[in-house]
Amino acid sequence: MSGQDELAERFEAQRGRLRAVAYRMLGSLGEAEDAVQETWLRLARTDADEVKNLPGWLRTVISRICLDMLRSRASRREAPEPVSDEVGADGGASGPEEEALLADSVGLALLVVLDRLSPAERVAFVLHDSFGVPFEQIAPVVGRSTVTTKKLASRARHKVRGTPAPPAGLDGHRRVVEAFLAAARGGDLGGLLAVLAPDVVRRADAAALPPGGAPELRGARAVAEQTVLLRGRARFAEVALVDGAVGAVVAPRGRLHLVLRVTVEDGRITSYEAIADPVRLRGLALAVLDTGITGR
Repeated sequence: MSGQDELAERFEAQRGRLRAVAYRMLGSLGEAEDAVQETWLRLARTDADEVKNLPGWLRTVISRICLDMLRSRASRREAPEPVSDEVGADGGASGPEEEALLADSVGLALLVVLDRLSPAERVAFVLHDSFGVPFEQIAPVVGRSTVTTKKLASRARHKVRGTPAPPAGLDGHRRVVEAFLAAARGGDLGGLLAVLAPDVVRRADAAALPPGGAPELRGARAVAEQTVLLRGRARFAEVALVDGAVGAVVAPRGRLHLVLRVTVEDGRITSYEAIADPVRLRGLALAVLDTGITGR
């Protein structure tokens, strides 16, 4: 076996981990694959004898590539795509099933919140909190001191976790919202009626509604029946903290489409608002309830 073949074999052994790192940093399978390929090209141009710790070298290189890609993306960020029943029903024609599975494995809410971090915060957070990389090794990647890198990750962690309501209220409200989403996914009219207050009010931005949809609905029956009609969207919904209270994000493949801001009283939903207007979405404080991180 030639030296190049051996190097390629060693790289392939690291490909899965590299893609996992890149996907959490970028939130896009296509971009993650591009980053992995660029990492291989840089390795192929490097004298392999100079690489003493190949996994560490590869992780550093792909992290720097992702950081550059995040900075480039931030300079040309576009508004979120409008919500449509077609997207909610099948996940979008352009999104491969593999990416949907990846997004689910990472967490839709986490991908949404990670997308709100600065490039350096996101890289520091992912490397340290998701993959346990020491800050001393992250600092050269983001071009900061070790102390500053710790502060980057701490700031990112605070944004990811948010400031939730008191635990007692949080747990109870979460169960109600999860029951609502489960019933919505299954088109379970009875289940929806069980968690909706009789006089519940549903308000929605125009961008969150199908053509001709009413911006306001009142009464459990009317709200439940429309929720059943739009149940395809619930497949891509996940509980999240919305302005410190339990709500939900609807994010096919981790791309935020709309947010549900929910009010729960006495174990039932008394009102909720579907927010899809890009300006309003940017003004919401979003965080996750389960991060899957160590908090180191």
